[in-house]
Amino acid sequence: MDTLVGTTTPSSVPVTLRKLYFVRFAFAAVWAALLFATAGTLNPLSAALLVVYPLFDVACAVVDARSVDTNAGPVRGLYVNMALSTLTGIGLVTAATSGIPAVLRVWGAWAVTAGLVQLVVGVVRRRLGGQWAMITSGAISVLAGASFFAQAGKDGATLRNLAGYAFLGGAFFLVSALRLKRTAEDA
Repeated sequence: MDTLVGTTTPSSVPVTLRKLYFVRFAFAAVWAALLFATAGTLNPLSAALLVVYPLFDVACAVVDARSVDTNAGPVRGLYVNMALSTLTGIGLVTAATSGIPAVLRVWGAWAVTAGLVQLVVGVVRRRLGGQWAMITSGAISVLAGASFFAQAGKDGATLRNLAGYAFLGGAFFLVSALRLKRTAEDA
């Protein structure tokens, strides 16, 4: 079945991932614009946006996991990602009541751990093509997460860098989707 949700045959995995990656790019671009516009302060809208992002990541990981054989290596990483993103969503609800530094610490820890998972899943999937962007994105996420954590201890910490982080991550999903398209057409 070649749909965004559901089980697929192994040969349709690149097609399903391509669709998912396009959706992730669009979501990240819109989300980043909304957060950037509201990031001057931690208000109800920016707090809601912060919580929605990791929960969207959980939904995407569920779709991704359904697209591959349940015994495949990437699935274990996707399950780890689902757990990390769920915990992050919960953590951000609490952190948003404590202020921007707390949000940056939670987001930073998530970016580091989720980036490591993304890097590993990308390496395992490298034969599908287009995964160098996911590997690079995972590595950048680890570095960005460390920088968010460091920013949390400084005066004048802001949420604007999270918007840039999300947009960059979305751009990597776009690149990967375009590469997967070529791979799917070659198959």
